[in-house]
Amino acid sequence: MAGIRICDDIEECRFLWEHFWPAECIFDLWPVRYCFAEPYGRRPCFIIAEQNGILQGILALSWIEEDQYYGQFPGETCNGKTWLEQNRIPAKNPHVTGELLSAVPGPVHVRYLSDISFPEYSDNGWFDIDETGYLFLPGDYNYSLENYFQQFSGKTRKKLRHELSRLEKPGVEYRHDSLRDVEDLYRLNLHSFGEQSYFSSSRFLRSFENLVSWLNAKGMLRVTTALIGGKTAAVDIGAVLGLSYVVLAGGTHPDFPGVAKLINFHHMEWACQQHFESVDFLCGDFGWKERFHLTPRPLYEIKISEEQVAWQEGFFEESIACVQ
Repeated sequence: MAGIRICDDIEECRFLWEHFWPAECIFDLWPVRYCFAEPYGRRPCFIIAEQNGILQGILALSWIEEDQYYGQFPGETCNGKTWLEQNRIPAKNPHVTGELLSAVPGPVHVRYLSDISFPEYSDNGWFDIDETGYLFLPGDYNYSLENYFQQFSGKTRKKLRHELSRLEKPGVEYRHDSLRDVEDLYRLNLHSFGEQSYFSSSRFLRSFENLVSWLNAKGMLRVTTALIGGKTAAVDIGAVLGLSYVVLAGGTHPDFPGVAKLINFHHMEWACQQHFESVDFLCGDFGWKERFHLTPRPLYEIKISEEQVAWQEGFFEESIACVQ
């Protein structure tokens, strides 16, 4: 059994994260997380498992005061939901995972967990599918957007080409990496989603501004602006890490219905040209991702209510025994 302790010192939390957390996607990077940590000001609660002075696992949480539960660090909520994806519970084995979860001093709701965190637990009814993320994998189509279009029926291809041709008729051009267009993204997103937009939260907006600034300083930022007839029709913000590209947020002008398809195909074509391994369009189908043959990737959640806290240790001991 590993020794368990709780750390709430942000500098020690940073050190532990950077020395133990796998850096496989942009959401794994401490500076990305810290872009949200500062505006939200949540109290960190890192559950640490150690054995003979060697780190065995981390459960990185923050106390979400207004909802009275522990969520994934840094606890960047808006409209009752967190936003950062590909969360994980890095641990040496499932025994350590169970010990970490047993040690949380209150209710837990961790969302958007990758399945690598708990493959042995995924069928026991406690780790549920939360939402589905969607990927475009250029290699599956030999890095050719035309090959990708062959996945659609002839009727659908004809309809898509007609819709795109209509949008392109006034003249389409793309502008890249113009920071002044970021403000247009916020404005368009707020116009489309109103209070449901993450940018309606002043804390989230400040966090995202931090993120844009950091990505730009590191040469990882990708701002894509679609102009139709010289007018800004859509703006997307993405980030590149290695051979992975993630589309983080976007906004579209209501005068150009269907422009989201146009700009998304532009992302996919660029990814093919760059020979990227993946384009992550994140969670939320919005009526197009599944229909457009993107590869689904389920993400999971774990919820431990206040009533369950009292007996969760016995539950996890039983769960561990079941997978031995």
